[in-house]
Amino acid sequence: MKISIAKERRAQERRVAATPDTVKRLVGMGLDVVVESGAGAGGSFPDSAYEAAGAKIAGDAAAALGAGDIVLKVQRPLRQGEGALDEVALMKRGAVLIGMLQPLQQRADVEAYARAGLTSFAMELIPRITRAQSMDVLSSQANLAGYRAVLDAATEFGRAMPMMMTAAGTIPPARVLVMGAGVAGLQAIATARRLGGVVSATDVRLAAKEQVESLGATFLVVDIEAMKAMETAGGYAKEMGEDFARRQREHVTEALRKTDIVICTALIPGRKAPVLITRQMVAAMRPGSVIVDLAVEQGGNVEGSEFGKTVTTANGVSIVGHANVPSRIAVDASQLYAKNLLAFLGLLIDKEKQLKIDTADEIVQATLLTRGGAVVHPQLAAAVPAAGA
Repeated sequence: MKISIAKERRAQERRVAATPDTVKRLVGMGLDVVVESGAGAGGSFPDSAYEAAGAKIAGDAAAALGAGDIVLKVQRPLRQGEGALDEVALMKRGAVLIGMLQPLQQRADVEAYARAGLTSFAMELIPRITRAQSMDVLSSQANLAGYRAVLDAATEFGRAMPMMMTAAGTIPPARVLVMGAGVAGLQAIATARRLGGVVSATDVRLAAKEQVESLGATFLVVDIEAMKAMETAGGYAKEMGEDFARRQREHVTEALRKTDIVICTALIPGRKAPVLITRQMVAAMRPGSVIVDLAVEQGGNVEGSEFGKTVTTANGVSIVGHANVPSRIAVDASQLYAKNLLAFLGLLIDKEKQLKIDTADEIVQATLLTRGGAVVHPQLAAAVPAAGA
């Protein structure tokens, strides 16, 4: 069985779906691995390192993608009209495609996988259960994004983060507010604390309070009873009602008046990101303040944030909207993602090194999008026609 690793071609993507370490482990399992030349360059993994791990280097995308029984990707493959290559067309019929495929946002892609006869799995749909923790790509990548967001904020901020006592006077510490205390938010809290900031955080889920406080930050509470109902069974935040959102904005606005740095991390799976900071709230902040919007790719938590840009408002507030933040730490992001994929492959490859898709397994069931020329995921099957429909 052959595993193919192609170069990522979407804009702002420097990660790779396999590292020399995971390739070595795949080869050790008795699998053949083909890596497109230059696939690991963005993550500082040269072709020679893959060859030393036992992979064969393919000269181009056609040779890499066409050889694979299983194709591992970071981002969804390019389709016709999206770039110089149609990566979907290069894969052989019956191949297995695994990656962060954004099926809830890119439903036309799912239809294309079905027409091409691909069996596809979306890693973002890994359920949040104990057995799947080693496969949880959202957590592994969000962890790095939360860390990097604080570094980006500190770089943009025109002052020091920690309190400094000097003969010339004392520099007060930066006040940091983290909005959304999921994986990215908690890492942002920990990083800002290590850099010496005075940190507070807010989240619609009351369950986040204990986690925030365990990291030494202050939790901003709006309405305890309402917050108890703001978490799904899977641990994600629900969309806020308008009354709760209004009261939260009022509470946060007061906090923003004395905040230097804000890190926004709130996402709702399959939905547009909720607006947490309005233009009026930004206008209440002090000149020189910085906001990092980690949700900018899903519409943004901040009114006025722009994808891939840093915007400075009329009152001197910088709103940072970097694209693909995990890719800004491509080496570590690739290593974690590749290990997530390696763990997931353990569910699909049996002891005889044959492909075995057990649809009774809840992890397989939750991530399987297309199979046998049809869309099979329950959230998509009704909305996306199968091949030939």
